[in-house]
Amino acid sequence: MNKPIVGLFGLVVLLFGLLIVFTSRWTVFEAEALRENTANRRLLLAEERIRRGRITARSGRVLARSRSLPGERFVRTYPTGDVFAHAVGYSYTTTGRAGLEREYNDPLTGRRTELIGVVDSLLGEDRVGDRLATSLNPEGQRVALEGLAGRPGAVVALDVSTGEVLVMASTPSFDPDRVDTPATFAELNRDSSAPLLNRATQGLYPPGSTMKVVTAAAALDTGAYTPTSTVDGRNGKIVSGVPLNNFGGASYGFITLTDALTQSVNTVWAEVGVELGRDTMQDYMERFGFYADPPLDYPDAQMTPSGVRKERGTLVPPTSRRVDLGRMAIGQGDLFATPLQMASVAQTVANGGVRLEPHLGRRIIDPDGRTVDEIEVKVAERVMSEDSASALASMMTRVVEEGTGTAAALEGIDVAGKTGTAEIDIARRINYPWFIGFTPDVAIAVALERIPGGTGGTVAAPIASAVLETLGGR
Repeated sequence: MNKPIVGLFGLVVLLFGLLIVFTSRWTVFEAEALRENTANRRLLLAEERIRRGRITARSGRVLARSRSLPGERFVRTYPTGDVFAHAVGYSYTTTGRAGLEREYNDPLTGRRTELIGVVDSLLGEDRVGDRLATSLNPEGQRVALEGLAGRPGAVVALDVSTGEVLVMASTPSFDPDRVDTPATFAELNRDSSAPLLNRATQGLYPPGSTMKVVTAAAALDTGAYTPTSTVDGRNGKIVSGVPLNNFGGASYGFITLTDALTQSVNTVWAEVGVELGRDTMQDYMERFGFYADPPLDYPDAQMTPSGVRKERGTLVPPTSRRVDLGRMAIGQGDLFATPLQMASVAQTVANGGVRLEPHLGRRIIDPDGRTVDEIEVKVAERVMSEDSASALASMMTRVVEEGTGTAAALEGIDVAGKTGTAEIDIARRINYPWFIGFTPDVAIAVALERIPGGTGGTVAAPIASAVLETLGGR
């Protein structure tokens, strides 16, 4: 074979290889990115001809369905209005997708594999989406929203033993049926109250004294302390070179570690954090899921990692000398957390020290009623020993029985918890009230923004109590 023919053959092979590479790029390697690109109107318009599968609550209640339009087209409609807006999201050809509508777009549009899709097209088969059955509890969601009463904040409730998200409430909310036009969408984006922001997964708040649960877990699990260890609860102790006060200036003297959590003594837990050291605190924070993308079946763009934030939004670990370790250990300083993160902290303690990956989806059901995918329980990490978790749970039970969290108590149901009151404007008494806690079955986090004079015990704990009571049977 002469050289020109060999060269021509080589060129043909090279060009054929390049053709495979570039076609595979969009059909295989970057197919999902192409589908998710909001500028790709062709695919969005094609999906308008697909009857998307319904999204349903744990009870079977319909949260999203498709309605027929002229010309064999469909549009999404949301029967529950603003109640599940942030969790379910929306899907429109005009404004794109968010929430579960985005995360589960493939099964909701009946997309299996590219090959099956091609065969269906050749056979003239109409594509029908699968149904997404979620773990969301309508009654619990309603009670959570009633408790928030329109005030900016969020409530997240998780099943202790499965990680299922039972409640994901964020206020203010929006009506997803009204997000179908660019004008309305732009108006919502301009709204200073940020109704499109899912405060459950994106709201970064100083966690206040709820962070003491993380510090207590590290203290007990390392063996450095026990629930009966004697600690010094005096007011005004020097921490990191600066005097630190207890809430209201209270001074306790020598008390047990359990009493220090029951009364939420700042000077004790700041000192505990310092004595544990930067490496230990970072280790346990990472075990609890801080500084990492939340492992939730929800769009990454709508979730924010928790941690110490400084300088252009960069996450700074406790090992950094820029971090005031004592104040971080009590949820002050530059530490910020989402309600989802703190609900996961409560779930971990309640589940014997094992952190689970939270999830909103339960199963995917095809148009014939067959379950094609069941979302499994996934262990994220063992954070602490079962004995340490049990000891911490007992300490948190005391908080609800006789400490700062008595407003969360329920008759006939064991409740453990921890309040938090992050003071962001002491002169004007503007606080971020928190409560995290659990029953044997449900873990919860409640957080509210900028409440004048509000504390975790008086504002957040009663909301948690009402939701936990409602979710008694999940």
